[in-house]
Amino acid sequence: MNTIHSILQSKKKLFSLEVFPAQTPEGHEKLLLTLKDLCALKPDFISCTYGAGGGSREKTLDVVEHIQKKYGVPAMAHLTCVLHSRKEIETILEDMDRRGIRNILALRGDPPKGQSADAALTGDLKYSSELVAFIRSKLGQKVSIGVAGFPEGHLLAPDKDSDARYLREKVGAGADFVVTQLFFENRLYFEYVERLKKLGVNVPVLPGILPITDYAGLKRFCERCGASIPQEVHKIFEPIAGDPARTLEAGLQFAVKQCRSLLAGGAPGIHLYTLNKLHPSDKILSSIR
Repeated sequence: MNTIHSILQSKKKLFSLEVFPAQTPEGHEKLLLTLKDLCALKPDFISCTYGAGGGSREKTLDVVEHIQKKYGVPAMAHLTCVLHSRKEIETILEDMDRRGIRNILALRGDPPKGQSADAALTGDLKYSSELVAFIRSKLGQKVSIGVAGFPEGHLLAPDKDSDARYLREKVGAGADFVVTQLFFENRLYFEYVERLKKLGVNVPVLPGILPITDYAGLKRFCERCGASIPQEVHKIFEPIAGDPARTLEAGLQFAVKQCRSLLAGGAPGIHLYTLNKLHPSDKILSSIR
């Protein structure tokens, strides 16, 4: 199975998708049907997220293995160090290796609901840079390692420059590429890439794009993760918040415009957060490829 690092070296533009594990058997069956349709879009890879505190770890690995074996599409498993000992992470990596999983997104991870970040960091590895180094020491170059990037700075970082230095540590530890948190102003992405370049970080930075399909849900999510919502988005989506069809269409148009601008500006590809839905990711991909 191809590594994302090798794909990035061989393609000028990379198009990828992200899903999350379902919480119920019924939801899992629905996800499998959606994956069939998503894989038919021929993405360069599909990533699968990882529940807070590792609660969905096994489900994540099952989904990634299914994508690769059933459809031959490279897939990436998220992995966090929150609440995991070094030995536990080593066991997870051995399981990934047995399953043929060759792409890992190394994250510090979010604590379970109701638990502080400090309380959750009880394992041997406390930061994603340490996790990257540990993965590389155990699996060497047989895996491609991605890390998260934050164009607006991580919520816990003192400022954007400090956040960029933390990213440099991740790359120095062995990360091959970066996938960013969602954003809606492209200048934030390009400014972020420039901050990294000034620090000598030149790995590919894939912009993470969330198509807007639910205005109220978007506001709640951005409040939790620290992403800003520009006035332009409020002006477009607030008047049509009660109309799902118009919101979906406006979200499609906004995402296509944003993606085209990013690609024209030199972004190495687009990573779409699908929210486990085929639409509108299918329409966006067909419009920007």
